[in-house]
Amino acid sequence: MSESLYFIAIVPPADTLERIHQLKLEVIEKFGSKHAMNAPAHITLHMPFRWRDKRMEELTEAMRFINEGIVPFKVELKDFGFFEPRVVYVDVMPNAALIDLQRKVQSTVRTHLKLVNTNYKDQVFHPHMTIAFRDLKKPQFFEAKAYFEEQSFSSQFQVEEVKLLKHDGGRWQVDG
Repeated sequence: MSESLYFIAIVPPADTLERIHQLKLEVIEKFGSKHAMNAPAHITLHMPFRWRDKRMEELTEAMRFINEGIVPFKVELKDFGFFEPRVVYVDVMPNAALIDLQRKVQSTVRTHLKLVNTNYKDQVFHPHMTIAFRDLKKPQFFEAKAYFEEQSFSSQFQVEEVKLLKHDGGRWQVDG
């Protein structure tokens, strides 16, 4: 029985993708953390889950349902944030439309796909775009935090759809 690993996210347009990619390259050069390069810049709306390949039509239909209901809205990225002691990210400004979209994704996945790992009751949705994590060592985290607290970043983009990302065994790729 073949299955793949997926997650659901907002992937920004090419110009913002490139700017975030450059930040990730800077993190590699200055702080030695490269794990964030394993996925394109994104805002996670549903955590990774396994899905049987033979049931792909159901997943495609759920994604279609989510995307058909999106009223386009703007997302603003502003400066940097941190989840101590390993994560550095570009911060996403508070946005009611984004929160509503994340709730719709969660609800759709729970009701249409019957996934059991959709319980976010104890987790607050904190949208962000990760530029360093997992392989960022604690001493380098604090160096990176001090560095990025002194930097600024600003970008905006329109959200018109969400994407399904699939793990290919080494990296996350936008599926389809």
